[in-house]
Amino acid sequence: MVYRRLEARGEIRGGRFVSGMSGEQFALPEAVGQLRAVRRVEVGGTLVGVGAADPLNLTGIITPGDRVTGVTRNRILYRDGVPVLALEAGEARPIGSDEPPTPEMIQALVRKSISPALRARLAMSGVPVASILMERRPGGRRRRAAKPMSPMQS
Repeated sequence: MVYRRLEARGEIRGGRFVSGMSGEQFALPEAVGQLRAVRRVEVGGTLVGVGAADPLNLTGIITPGDRVTGVTRNRILYRDGVPVLALEAGEARPIGSDEPPTPEMIQALVRKSISPALRARLAMSGVPVASILMERRPGGRRRRAAKPMSPMQS
């Protein structure tokens, strides 16, 4: 009833703005124009990584592909707003296609930055950057090497 009153006053607009979402939707008048403008935007390959516990995790609900569990360590990578890669239990897996992940996709997914000097060194050594990034699960702690005991401690 509250939304209907706001719509009657002209403060919000009612309708169906996002396909795949059931029921009537309500939005601010300026949001309707922004949603229409999104359709005309050229795709640029923009990569955005989002935590799976984020409310934006709509994979498997309104987007194609399997559902990604909303656990804080899981992440989803979107390319131009479409989910392409998921990180679950430390493993990266494609969503919706069998396209192998590129090093840039892995880097955007796990949020680790690589300096240009390290990237050049890895390229010269022939080691794929993606293998370096996935050696350790994101958020996991590194184990410290055991300290040798001094003669006084034994």
